[in-house]
Amino acid sequence: MSLKDAATRVRENAHAPYSGFKVGAALRAASGAIYVGCNVENIAYPEGTCAEAGAIAAMVAAGETELTEVHVIADSPMPVTPCGGCRQKLAEFGVGTVRVTMGTTAGQEQVMTLAELLPGAFGAAHMGDR
Repeated sequence: MSLKDAATRVRENAHAPYSGFKVGAALRAASGAIYVGCNVENIAYPEGTCAEAGAIAAMVAAGETELTEVHVIADSPMPVTPCGGCRQKLAEFGVGTVRVTMGTTAGQEQVMTLAELLPGAFGAAHMGDR
């Protein structure tokens, strides 16, 4: 299954009763396995979970900590980018050259790298010898 297909399928499971804005995300780990996540809204904003964060959590829960490719999809007029928090979360587990495809349900796509999405990402090097 492709990342696009996986993201498209999981998007249908999103819990978005308040915004109606369903998002699906799929990522490929270094092992080649695909992990998926969808947004999960909560009436007590901002207690929801983004699709990208869900996919990352699934990957980590499976014992993996490196992602190599990401696909995010939503029913929007233009490709939806990960929010700032999710950009940082993706950067925690992927190098700057990781390809992130952002798509719409109508088929429009935009591709960027993690470094393009989050230039100057905060990383372990910023922590020094702790």
